[in-house]
Amino acid sequence: MIIQVLEVDNRTVTTYFILLGFPTRPAFHLLLFSVFLATYLLTLLENFLIILAIRCDGQLHKPMYFFLSHLSFLEMWYVTVISPKMLVDFLSHDKSISFNGCMTQLYFFVTFVCTEYILLAVMAFDRYVAICNPLRYQVIMTNQLCGALAGGCWLCGLMTAMIKMVFIARLHYCGTPHINHYFCDISPLLNVSCEDSSQAELVDFFLALMVIAVPLCVVVASYATILTTILKIPSSQGRQKAFSTCASHLTVVTLFYSTTLFTYARPKLMYAYNSNKVVSVLYTVIVPLLNPIIYCLRNREVKAALKKTILCKGSGSREEGDCSS
Repeated sequence: MIIQVLEVDNRTVTTYFILLGFPTRPAFHLLLFSVFLATYLLTLLENFLIILAIRCDGQLHKPMYFFLSHLSFLEMWYVTVISPKMLVDFLSHDKSISFNGCMTQLYFFVTFVCTEYILLAVMAFDRYVAICNPLRYQVIMTNQLCGALAGGCWLCGLMTAMIKMVFIARLHYCGTPHINHYFCDISPLLNVSCEDSSQAELVDFFLALMVIAVPLCVVVASYATILTTILKIPSSQGRQKAFSTCASHLTVVTLFYSTTLFTYARPKLMYAYNSNKVVSVLYTVIVPLLNPIIYCLRNREVKAALKKTILCKGSGSREEGDCSS
């Protein structure tokens, strides 16, 4: 492999990085490729079906499912930023990624992670309004507000990633650094920088604090109020019905926040250990795969809409009128 470097101010500026990936024997690469490929395709299929079901079923044209469709759309791109390059590396001896390619992958990954943090908080707020203020739910959660909240999630994600990239992309990475990860993430990149990265670390910490802590506070406050309201419901059937409307979202929030906080709340030097890659697999591969399953298993409306959508798409035009009804 030919390594290309440029001379700038008597320093070599890297145009390629080497992703070390998973420390496994070559014999296992084909097995890992097959497993991750199947997981990736299944994740895309699951989320696509949820989006299709929500779009086609009029009964799901509600704020809760509007945000769920955004979550599914987000996670389709979220896994696509990581998985294709990872799959190629399993079959190739060349683990290199260009500087521009690395920064592009990092930008979109940070965008989608930050957007998901905020979107999950918005979904928690939606459940709070639905359970704690049911009579005013339609008045509060209007189409305009839902659109503004969803757009705000994406805008915050894009802006946060852009600010982080301004500080990370201008760092010098001498020679051809070996990144001990299977994709370009912030901490592994900061570890291989050959200059002081304290300013970039400070900006990353501050923005991560804002993007993680604020939505987390919204989620905790929302569910604390929801739990208090549910406990005041006199009948056990009423309590079960109220809790079932937010059980799926609470499970998804717990999975995503716990796995990402475990990684990003730890010092960047922890990326020197290969065990951190296993945790990264959880939130970049496993959680996006499980989220649609969780929503389907715990939500009767989504299950019914999916069944109806699949049956309608599978049937001929003879039943088209029945499907659209």
